[in-house]
Amino acid sequence: MPLTPLTSDKLYRIAALNGLSDACKSTKYLTPLDEIVGQERAQHAVEFAMSIKEKGYNIYAIGRNGLGKRTMVMRYLNRHEPNGNSHTLYDWCYVSNFGDTRCPKVLKLPAGEGCSFKKDIENLMKRLVKAFPLAFDNELYYSRAEKLKAELTSKQEATLKSLTQSAEERGISVSITNQGDYQLVAMNGKEPHTEASFAALSADEQLAFENTINALEAELRGIVRKLTEWEEQYSEKQQKLDENIAQEVVGHCIKDLQVKYKKVADVKAYLADMYADILDHIDIFLEENEEQVALAYASLDKKMPRRYQVNVLVHQSDECKFPIEVEESPSYHSIFGYIENATYKGTVFTDFSLIRAGSLHRANGGVLMMDAVKVLERPYVWDGLKRALRAQKLNLSSLEREVTLSGTISLEPEAIPLNVKIILFGDYQTYQLLQHYDPEFKELFRVTADFEDDMPRNDTSEEHYARFIASIVHDNDMLHCDRKAIARIIEYSSRQADDQNKLSLHSADIANLLRETNYVARASNATMIRSSHVEQAMLNQELRVSRLKDHVMQSFVTGTTLLDVDSQAVGQVNALSVIATSDYQFGAPSRITATTAYGSGEVFDIERSAELGGNIHSKGVMILSAYLASVFGKTAKIPLTTHLTFEQSYGGVDGDSASMAEVCAIISAFSGLPLRQDIAITGSMNQFGETQPIGGVNQKIEGFFDVCGIKGRTSGQGVIIPESNVHNLMLRKDIVEAVEKGEFTIWAINHVSQAIEIFTGNAVGVEAEQGFYPSNTVFGVVQSKLNALRR
Repeated sequence: MPLTPLTSDKLYRIAALNGLSDACKSTKYLTPLDEIVGQERAQHAVEFAMSIKEKGYNIYAIGRNGLGKRTMVMRYLNRHEPNGNSHTLYDWCYVSNFGDTRCPKVLKLPAGEGCSFKKDIENLMKRLVKAFPLAFDNELYYSRAEKLKAELTSKQEATLKSLTQSAEERGISVSITNQGDYQLVAMNGKEPHTEASFAALSADEQLAFENTINALEAELRGIVRKLTEWEEQYSEKQQKLDENIAQEVVGHCIKDLQVKYKKVADVKAYLADMYADILDHIDIFLEENEEQVALAYASLDKKMPRRYQVNVLVHQSDECKFPIEVEESPSYHSIFGYIENATYKGTVFTDFSLIRAGSLHRANGGVLMMDAVKVLERPYVWDGLKRALRAQKLNLSSLEREVTLSGTISLEPEAIPLNVKIILFGDYQTYQLLQHYDPEFKELFRVTADFEDDMPRNDTSEEHYARFIASIVHDNDMLHCDRKAIARIIEYSSRQADDQNKLSLHSADIANLLRETNYVARASNATMIRSSHVEQAMLNQELRVSRLKDHVMQSFVTGTTLLDVDSQAVGQVNALSVIATSDYQFGAPSRITATTAYGSGEVFDIERSAELGGNIHSKGVMILSAYLASVFGKTAKIPLTTHLTFEQSYGGVDGDSASMAEVCAIISAFSGLPLRQDIAITGSMNQFGETQPIGGVNQKIEGFFDVCGIKGRTSGQGVIIPESNVHNLMLRKDIVEAVEKGEFTIWAINHVSQAIEIFTGNAVGVEAEQGFYPSNTVFGVVQSKLNALRR
């Protein structure tokens, strides 16, 4: 039976919008969609991961950029409060560890109380800074201190006076300096002995003086020890007095805080430690030690001693919303936090108040979302992330110390318990690499959210897609789309999906098209987006990226690229290929030629020999060789060697979509029957000659149609495609109209023999029982020529 060409209704599927009511005239009447359409599988995966609290149930979201992965996750998390399942959020603060300042302590406070606690401590310090000087600068304190001093002085004076009187009675003068030095001098009446007068004394008198002085010296040394003991006792009493006053001041000021935070164990313990430390460092508040005060106040806030500052690392909002952090630039410091250094009077120092939070700190208790490739690109980030997830702790270590292996002094803050869900966004290749090369990846990222590239197209999905369009219009404050514009955008989505029966879920493409359409509509002072605006925006898009297509098409205009579209030729066929750039692809026909010579039946692939053919193309040539051998070489070798090539191909060829075209060229070369040049063909085949689907069918047909327009149209021009590609057809409007008018033809075949019949106008022939084909058929002609060569 003759093959029937495709009718125009098979070439393009119009969006009838049967799912929308007739009253819906534009997106104004549609309820915006608050979820990502068509990603139920991925959404179930996210729901499962978020509801399970065990370690390791983090998420790897797989899909191309622009599928709305992050948008879907964000919308789900904002719509479903995952914090409702008894997970409590906290504020985290770092404070000084008074026992070891290198190891700052972490405080866990109820959500929202971190900043108020910091303010309470600041107010306490302000009160103490004012209260301490007042407590030590008043008459009561002075009188008590003077009384202690007077008691010491009177005891000292009485003891020294007693010694002096005893010495005078024995003729010895005693003098003691303020520095503690003493001098004992023998007296001659009321005057001290001179050397001459002392020498004039008898030996017994001199010895008596010496013995008396020695005895007084021993007695004086005992008195000095007593004086020292009394000084120490005085100092202890003075210190006790100061402590008592300090305890009264601190106790009075801090008691309200102790009552307020008595139920917060960490704060209660910290206040007790701080109370004791303040008593040991009263001089900071009295400014008695200038150097210590200078260091203590080396901050922007001169009223607040650094020692007692509270560094609020994480503060939850008053609404205690579920933390959702998106890390756009995942470096080691931005994720895990870091410790700053400060310079004061030429000295570099650091302390707990210079600890800064990372995104993991802020996301603790919630979700942290990052791009997988960016995480893997930055040094030490992936290892640090795995370490934190394994230990479920946030250790704030210095990256510089780990990298340089130096012994630089740094802080070792207490670790913070970590409870977070990590969501990595990436492509399938990255996912495979991680699974293959990192054994820990499977344990830490047990949930895969696999995002679809497309969805089935039916009345229900078209209605959902229309609401999705309405949500983009609403979110971006665009002009509303009328019904025809909605239909045209849905048809564009099917074209992007390369399938009449599917809709593309690449939401970024649709959003970009809507933005540009909105621009076109506003530029023309329209009050609503119409289908003409959509068409213009699509034309504008193509114009910006189609420079290479215009250059290739110009080569057909000038004749630089050789191609016939209205004659017949032996061993020559027009094949279709797709040329792709990073953001655009288009079709262009190319000539395939086959020549034969007496030989051993080998098909010689020139592209492969010249290293211009890819592996897939070479496989296609081997498959067609097997098909030819199965048809013509069952009983004897094919006595011809065939040379096969793409003419004027200089940039490499790959893919097997030219397999059928190559078979047609070879059969023509074998038989000597000419092939129609006004027809182009695309399609792959198997060893049995059955057609297989190929990609880019729309672009290929359009490319040949455009070249026919350049070379001159005839009514017989057309394209042959595999039947399995019919559902992929979403062709341009001008091609659909040409087919409808009979000016262009598209055939859909399921076997390569049908293509041969179309090209030659002759029947291929059915193999008889004896293995021969009828002589008036294409295969019969080939067989008779081969048999003649064999003889």
